[in-house]
Amino acid sequence: MSRTGAQYFFENSARSVLGLIREGNEDSGFISGKLIAVADGMGGHAGGEVASRIAIKTLASLAPMLSSSDIDSDSIEDLLQNSLHTIDSEIGEHAREAIEVRGMGTTLTALLIYGDKVALLHVGDSRAYRLRGNDLEQLSCDHTVIQELLDQGAITPADVHDHPQRSVLTQALMGDGNVTPVLQIYEINEGDRFILCSDGLSNVLTDKEMKSLLKKNSAEDSITALIDATYINGAPDNVSIVIADVVTTNSSSQSFIGAAS
Repeated sequence: MSRTGAQYFFENSARSVLGLIREGNEDSGFISGKLIAVADGMGGHAGGEVASRIAIKTLASLAPMLSSSDIDSDSIEDLLQNSLHTIDSEIGEHAREAIEVRGMGTTLTALLIYGDKVALLHVGDSRAYRLRGNDLEQLSCDHTVIQELLDQGAITPADVHDHPQRSVLTQALMGDGNVTPVLQIYEINEGDRFILCSDGLSNVLTDKEMKSLLKKNSAEDSITALIDATYINGAPDNVSIVIADVVTTNSSSQSFIGAAS
């Protein structure tokens, strides 16, 4: 239940693993009491891990300001939304200096608690879910060709698995200034469980499979079960998961996972 005047925080568990096929980990993540994020990089010559690390480290550097009680809600929302432009320009600057990582990019999906709300900042196809009671809801909308085709009714969900454009993004942070920040705001209740993950999880397990594994007693047990399930199914990509339960006492310290660690 949402309680008037209550302070809310994330109680976090997080892990990032290589998977069975990839040689390096291009995912990055960040957890803290108020801000959590996952980024999935792409690009050759370690460009993906550089891009995801820049995204996560840049966002994390804003965490103290984003969680400051001296800033009003509108300013916090503006700051979070505009952080995407800052991240995008940082990636562009790095790519201009290091020719071998040109063309690199990253997704970014982040949640910020402020007051009795949570803001979702999202670019790409890493996902944010909320488990509330028995309902698992996907909060983010994939920025992919597949999602556009689904929205247009041009294909059915049954066509997705084998579609040749399954992994083609329509939006990502690539340092080219072509990013359109969208912020979605949700009310939060104590006991809500939020999940951020790279597509190494969501491309392998169905929402139904994920939901059953997310309802374990502890978030750590859920993460172990989810990662084990991706490995059983071949784990073709890096897998990064943050599970964050909404609580009223702050016990979370800041830490990084994946390429950002």
